[in-house]
Amino acid sequence: MRVITFGTFDLFHVGHLRILKRAKELGTHLTVGISSDSLNIRKKAKTSIIPQDQRLEIVNSIKYVDDVFYEESMELKRQYIVDHRADILVMGDDWKGRFDFLNDVCDVMYLPRTQDISTSYLLDFIVHGKFPKE
Repeated sequence: MRVITFGTFDLFHVGHLRILKRAKELGTHLTVGISSDSLNIRKKAKTSIIPQDQRLEIVNSIKYVDDVFYEESMELKRQYIVDHRADILVMGDDWKGRFDFLNDVCDVMYLPRTQDISTSYLLDFIVHGKFPKE
């Protein structure tokens, strides 16, 4: 089974590592689409801290990952799934329901996020010197 997932993977942390590990456990091949810098600016109105080439290099070095590419458009998810012959799309449960429309080309699974860690959480600590729950 071929698995695909997508993410920005900015300020790489243990939550990123764990979702990649769990995604790989669902199949024999894991492909990861890295949100390009232009996609993050255009669709999310966010500038990544780590440039896309470095984020791709980091994710590509993870032992669970077999293939990486740049995701240039969220609207092309269906095409990316088909092009990479994915049987399963894995996303974090913060996206629950948003990709169910792709069930006609692959199984869609939403995995629980790692508690108390996210890029936003880390950025809040860096900028404000405290975690949001303090």
